[in-house]
Amino acid sequence: MPPAVLAGLPPTADTPALAAVVAAREAMNRKQWSVLGALVPQAKSDPLGMYPEYWLLRYQLWSPPAGGRPNTDLQKFINGNGDAYLADRLRADWLLAAARSGDFDLVRKLAPVKNSNAQVECAILNAKHMTGQRATAAQAMAVFAPGGACWTLYDQLVADNVLGWDQLEPQLRDAIEANKTTDARKFVQYMFEPRDQKTYDVLIKDPMRWLTRQDRLPVGRNEKELVTIALARLARSDINVADSYLRREWAKSMAKSNLAWIRGQYALVAALNLDSRADDWYHEAGHIRMTEYNAGWKVRAALRQPKIDWKWVIDSIDQMPEAQRQDPSWVYWKARGMAATGRRDQANAAYASIADRFDFYGQLSAEELGRRITVPPRPAPISDSEIAEARANPGLRRAVQLFRLGWRQEAVPEWNYALRGMSDRQLLAAAELARAENIYDRVVNTSDRTEKEFDFSQRFIAPFEGRVAAKANAIALDPAWVYGLIRQESRFIMDARSHVGASGLMQLMPATAKWVAGKIGMSNFTPDSVNDFDTNTELGTNYLNMVLRDLNGSQMLASAGYNAGPRRPHNWRSTFNHPVEGAIFAETIPFNETRTYVKNVMSNSVYYAAMFSGQSQSLKERLGNVVPLGAESTTLP
Repeated sequence: MPPAVLAGLPPTADTPALAAVVAAREAMNRKQWSVLGALVPQAKSDPLGMYPEYWLLRYQLWSPPAGGRPNTDLQKFINGNGDAYLADRLRADWLLAAARSGDFDLVRKLAPVKNSNAQVECAILNAKHMTGQRATAAQAMAVFAPGGACWTLYDQLVADNVLGWDQLEPQLRDAIEANKTTDARKFVQYMFEPRDQKTYDVLIKDPMRWLTRQDRLPVGRNEKELVTIALARLARSDINVADSYLRREWAKSMAKSNLAWIRGQYALVAALNLDSRADDWYHEAGHIRMTEYNAGWKVRAALRQPKIDWKWVIDSIDQMPEAQRQDPSWVYWKARGMAATGRRDQANAAYASIADRFDFYGQLSAEELGRRITVPPRPAPISDSEIAEARANPGLRRAVQLFRLGWRQEAVPEWNYALRGMSDRQLLAAAELARAENIYDRVVNTSDRTEKEFDFSQRFIAPFEGRVAAKANAIALDPAWVYGLIRQESRFIMDARSHVGASGLMQLMPATAKWVAGKIGMSNFTPDSVNDFDTNTELGTNYLNMVLRDLNGSQMLASAGYNAGPRRPHNWRSTFNHPVEGAIFAETIPFNETRTYVKNVMSNSVYYAAMFSGQSQSLKERLGNVVPLGAESTTLP
């Protein structure tokens, strides 16, 4: 039975209006604006008919015709399309265009935007500031993210002396830490006179050469800041040379606060290279203000020590901003610290605060409380009336049509916008609609939003009627782990393609797919077949099994190797000189993407195992311990 029939929705008809929508998208992509304009009325009667009109209005908004911006048509589109996603998106586009032209009254009239972002919020705040409602530095810093409207806001607030050195210096240092050179240069422009800006440009390219020519007793605020930046940058080229030079030439003459920040930068560079000295440098820096990123690595560096200083871990977490402290990872590690220092009741309370979460640290916390991992009871089945309500939702109907056309880029935001404000039951019904349409990523992401009713047949959907499990079982690979990995890799999107070129359910790189095909004797392999279900899963499971064997049977290490390449977990393991629990290894993986990936894959696998077996599970057991093996290498690609 076709998915559309299962969903209770009519198949996408090949009507003249739909053909006009498809042609309009092609015209938009080709920048054939007159052709697009002619297609708008032809597409009007299709449920997706608002898309061509939106594409045309957006073009006219940023490239106004001779008669000026089509304000009347813009307002008519917004009014005529009610609570539709495109109406809100056009409102945001119009607001930003008005801000760029300095029409601050119009910006205020168009605000607020439901599906907002930092640039929209910056434009609104600037409009208020320019029309008599003076903005504060705190308000600006709370909404700021690098981008056109936010830089315009900062330009104005710097000119009006709302933002000064005290607010800008930390942001400059944060940009330098993140190696965001363009953003850093913008802050330099705000803070320094042209002469010092030129000095900055010189030192940032070759800090050692510049430093050797400087007086060891800088006097002015600007000069001290430039020296501090240069010394911090030294660590990026050779941390040993940088540390020796800092101690020998500069440490005694520097302000303690500047020296502490430099130490924090050296510590971060060391931590990201899994250098055991990172913890020492963090101790030298002390409990200073840090970016959330660096504050996290301060704790991770401590966790990598043979003898963990749990008081330092607790104190370091306590120094984090409130929102960061509430992240489950730091709630868990602080609780571990409290338990290790004899504060068991407080530790248990902290564990309990996150133990009902269906994620890595929720599972670990539950186990610390003596609970094994189980699947929650399934809620009452979705009723016919609830399904009917989901079918009738205009946003979901449009999204389904977009998915059928293969227009995922348009379909996903349309779907997500339609979910705003839904109850748990409505979300579960929407997820069932997605399941009927075989839009498996929306099944997972929609069901993941529920807060009180949890349907794990949706959240941890296992599609393809056992064919994935069959591929895994054929080579004695754990099907729960394979499903956990696919859920993270592709969300079961058959033709998923990553930014680096990996494709298919198991996200295989072309060269890896070809290599594995040769190893297992797949004589009919062609590069074009990598997205084919059987080809992708056979190659993917075989490669995963090779990585697993290469990494001594550790699913955690093999998950890391599958994502980052098998050489990397070998290298990471070799940096330890003592056995380490799996949770610490996972948390201290130096790549953000791989760290998140491994935690999610392992957490997913536990739930799939519980669902497949009907038995309670342990994440701790699945993670195991990591024992260093000295010098390591691998022949796997």
